[in-house]
Amino acid sequence: MHHRTVDDLMTKDVVRARRGTPFKEIVKLLAGNDVTAVPVVDELDHPVGVVSEADLLRKCAARADPTGRTPVPSREAWERAAAEGTTADELMSAPALCARPEWTVIETARFMADRNVKRLPVVDEADRLRGIISRGDLLRSFLRRDDAIRDEITQDVLRTTLRLAPSEVTVEVREGQVALDGRVEVKSLIPVIDRLCSGVDGVVSVTDRIGWRTDDAPASPTGA
Repeated sequence: MHHRTVDDLMTKDVVRARRGTPFKEIVKLLAGNDVTAVPVVDELDHPVGVVSEADLLRKCAARADPTGRTPVPSREAWERAAAEGTTADELMSAPALCARPEWTVIETARFMADRNVKRLPVVDEADRLRGIISRGDLLRSFLRRDDAIRDEITQDVLRTTLRLAPSEVTVEVREGQVALDGRVEVKSLIPVIDRLCSGVDGVVSVTDRIGWRTDDAPASPTGA
């Protein structure tokens, strides 16, 4: 089984800012490259933070409303400092949370969800910037064709990994939803099949109607 990694999905031609990049230049970088955030790197191309539209809008929100209709909001000290910043180093969210090229889609998605971030700079062994991966990049794995998913499950999971005969389990895939049917020798194999199929790139869900010949589940202990 081949799982696509961050290296397969990331954007490799990365727009970046330097610590001293001024506010207006960052706005031009975002608008000119149709992106919503850029990593900020040091002189060795190590990511030190990320500056996003949200970071820049903090400055706008901190300004007095010329109409006088809304008061200037009260803010934490770090928010005031960021709102008063004029360079990437002062405006960015830091430190930079980074991904590695070999990470799978699943572990990258979990990391993003745990840290509540929309994108991650990708760094090599020397922590130099190699790319950037976004939520949208991860979702591209679900654009995989149904026939490619079916072939991988049939050949790699069922035949090669589990060594099942073609007649034991059949596979249908529609819009990434996998349906398994058939009959296997032992009941304990069914959750293994489901788990391996769920791990195939592009799979949205797995349902099975697989029967078994032998229930090999251990007997429940009886109370005295």
